[in-house]
Amino acid sequence: MTNIKICGLNRLADIEMVNKLLPEYVGFVFAKSRRQVDAVTAQTLKNRLDPTIVAVGVFVEAAIDDIVKLVETHVIDMVQLHGDEDERYISQLRQKVSVPIIKAVAVTGRDDVHKAGQLAVDYLLFDGQQAGSGQTFDWQYLSEVKTPYFLAGGLCEANVAQALLKQPFAVDVSSGVETKGVKDEAKIRTFIERIRKQKEC
Repeated sequence: MTNIKICGLNRLADIEMVNKLLPEYVGFVFAKSRRQVDAVTAQTLKNRLDPTIVAVGVFVEAAIDDIVKLVETHVIDMVQLHGDEDERYISQLRQKVSVPIIKAVAVTGRDDVHKAGQLAVDYLLFDGQQAGSGQTFDWQYLSEVKTPYFLAGGLCEANVAQALLKQPFAVDVSSGVETKGVKDEAKIRTFIERIRKQKEC
């Protein structure tokens, strides 16, 4: 069964949308981005989030203590590393938090997928050739992945059914459910409905 993550929420209106539609995961981006939130904003959003939805914090080479604080204050329930964090960084973070860790990987070829599979993380997230670019990649590279993974990069309502054929643990979408850079409830609804219809088959 494929789970759903809607990433890049930064407004109370976004929280209201997902509370209606209930994806399994949402993402708060703490890295530099047009969707970036600070700890105070993220806390406000989390306080309004349906408690059945898991909040994932997205970071790019952040100070580990900053991540730990967000975990300890229950602003986030999972950590997503979206930069060049290496095995040492992941090990240090693991010593300080008990929540699941996702490592995002930009896929330019099969070797990227193979190397990612050796990382000591709970989940991988496979993205386009440049992480966060909103571009797809060759999903055939995923056939040998053993670690549960989130599939991201260029997903939208038009191609998500094809993505589900790869049997990812979850699909992750951000720009694909936006209109003019803002989360669009109709697009989120259609995206989620297409996935849940596939689950019923």
